[in-house]
Amino acid sequence: MLKRLKNLKNIAKTSKADSDQQLIIGLDIGTENIKALIARVAPDNQLEIVGVGRDHQSLTDMQAGAIADIAAVVANCDQALNQAEQQSGLSGRSAIIGIAGELVKGNTTTVRFKRKNPDKRIDVAEVDKIFSVVQEKAEVVAKKQLASETGGKEIGLKLVNSALISIEIDGYGVTNPISFQGQDVQVQLYTAFAPLVHIGAIERVADQLDLDLLTVAAEPFAVARSVIGDNPNANLSAILIDVGGGTTDIAVVNEGGVEGTKMFGIGGRSFTKSIARDFNIDFEKAEALKLGLSDGRTSATHRRRVESAIDKTLSVWISGVQLALEEFKRLDHLPHTILLCGGGASLEKLTDLLDKSDWFDDLPFSKKPQIKLIQPDQVVGIKDITGIIDDHTFITAMGLLRVGMDTLLQYDKPADGPMDRINRILKI
Repeated sequence: MLKRLKNLKNIAKTSKADSDQQLIIGLDIGTENIKALIARVAPDNQLEIVGVGRDHQSLTDMQAGAIADIAAVVANCDQALNQAEQQSGLSGRSAIIGIAGELVKGNTTTVRFKRKNPDKRIDVAEVDKIFSVVQEKAEVVAKKQLASETGGKEIGLKLVNSALISIEIDGYGVTNPISFQGQDVQVQLYTAFAPLVHIGAIERVADQLDLDLLTVAAEPFAVARSVIGDNPNANLSAILIDVGGGTTDIAVVNEGGVEGTKMFGIGGRSFTKSIARDFNIDFEKAEALKLGLSDGRTSATHRRRVESAIDKTLSVWISGVQLALEEFKRLDHLPHTILLCGGGASLEKLTDLLDKSDWFDDLPFSKKPQIKLIQPDQVVGIKDITGIIDDHTFITAMGLLRVGMDTLLQYDKPADGPMDRINRILKI
């Protein structure tokens, strides 16, 4: 039996006040580490992190950001969740789990509609139909992208996230189309689709852990939600780069809206493998040499060779960033603020490359990008009361909590207003 389930009896002895609290679990199943957060919902719908857990993954547990060994990943998640539960003295069941990998496709789709009866006021049913058409078109685009990348293979997809970017009626921008009249409607919608096989693996993990899965979220979308927050007037524009163990996930946010997300299969483990090849050593020793660059444990004799090995992979990594950003053709200018998170962003040579080289010269930046690490206190609406989360490596897990809170707010309250119903249509 799983360790966390064995401990539920002890945890159940908490006070009635604690047991009545609404809890959310954020589970970031990374290639290198599992990160588990338990948060309670405060009266003002803010989240307070009360439990933190982390467990290391083996080399064969994940492949390019996706689950490769369900049983091993379940055991690792169990360890991380057990740590968080023991620390908090609480055991939640409502969980949100992140999904990443090169086959997760997030794009912004623009569709124009000509209404047959422009004098008729737009209602929720018409909005539902419009969004369904946009999502169907986005799925076709995602399937074509996957087919071109997998040699024409047919891959089943499932919508995991949807977010409204903009709506225009006869060229006039509106935030809520309900009750407007007009002929020409233009909708821009962000959608993220993931392969059914990956979704199925995550659902199996949740089932084995006895968790109620609120939703699955594309991890770059979750990172974006972590810094956007709830302010409808927020005008944040930034490029968010999450450098994980197996993948690099990129989200472009423009004036508070997610323009799109891109992922490619180079992360922290790629740098370690490059060192292992150059030194002809095993992965663990190579990882120690990589980590030793920042804490001084790598000797001066080895330092130059380690850095040279890392540079080889860094040149490929920065090309991946450039190619990803080139696909955001709808924007006249890319945001010049670049916010980094994830364990791979701890590599000093990576941040130096972004900050000090001319990699951005051929991209549509209006000025030199500013490079910053996302700090936990920048995550909107979430407070860590454990004091454990003190750097950028838990940002994705915090973003998952943010998406989980979004989901609870949409489904735990009645759909009083038109925008509430629209959000339920979009499942955001």
